[in-house]
Amino acid sequence: MPSLVECVPNFSEGRRPDVVAAIVAQIERALGQSVLDVHRDVDHHRSVVTFVGAPEMVERAALAGVAAAVARLTLQTHVGVHPRIGVADVVPFVPVSGVTMAECVALAHRVGRRVAGEYGLPVFCYGEAACQPAYRDLAAIRRAIRTSPTFPRPDFGPAQPHPTAGAVAIGARDYLIAFNVELLTDALDVAKAIARDLRAAQSGLPGVKALGLRLASRGTVQVSMNLTDTRQTRPVDVFNAVVAAAKRHAVAVGRPELVGLIPTAASAVGFDGSCFEGALAGALFPDEKILERRLKLISDEEGVGGKHDITGKSPAAGG
Repeated sequence: MPSLVECVPNFSEGRRPDVVAAIVAQIERALGQSVLDVHRDVDHHRSVVTFVGAPEMVERAALAGVAAAVARLTLQTHVGVHPRIGVADVVPFVPVSGVTMAECVALAHRVGRRVAGEYGLPVFCYGEAACQPAYRDLAAIRRAIRTSPTFPRPDFGPAQPHPTAGAVAIGARDYLIAFNVELLTDALDVAKAIARDLRAAQSGLPGVKALGLRLASRGTVQVSMNLTDTRQTRPVDVFNAVVAAAKRHAVAVGRPELVGLIPTAASAVGFDGSCFEGALAGALFPDEKILERRLKLISDEEGVGGKHDITGKSPAAGG
């Protein structure tokens, strides 16, 4: 079983495709292969990049992505509906195969130290990599930076935000699914009320984090969610919950949206026509949006040592 790590950095830029492409190009150059997915959103003003590789490849690529973002982006003029603490806002590492969570924690700490030392960013470690227990939850870091009278103490780097790049949260975690549902109304209070009802923290659905956000480009609002435990709560479960809540508010539901990749086909169980028409289910979860299938497709097409060899082994290395 090859040693593989997934990295899903979120960058605070979603409106200039050329700038996002330049950041992705730097990641791919360091990675030595194509990224698996790029999701760009103009209202969130955010791009989510997904790539997988051997730990040392992923480490190089993550650092290259942060460097590219620091060089090209600034928070000074950034306006978007998604919360953010920096231009390279969050950099999580996820064990895929042949790698333990402890190894991903060590990887996050290595990258954190280098980001702090080489780019002058305050680094807050979160998830399984949290150095300060209070910051295990990413939302707690955002809240502390937003509400504390003084800048909170980072785990690595300077005690104040970078003048243009802000700060960065670097962590290790299990898979999550980023899943959004549009509401066909401009009533932000409705989206916020539904998000509050769904949140696990408010006794909603297990493993669900949710925000109500405005989508100015569409004249609608959105319930934006992270599903952190798909064994208990699948996308279809939250979609059904949003539909039920929207009916109580006399609001219609628009199209759902998957951000990035879904970890396994099993996570999508339920998208079988019971909630969506078959065409929409296929559009949401084609093979290239399911991580396990995407990796198999690449492996079958390229093989070890090929152009997209995610194992990091050269052709001469064999097996």
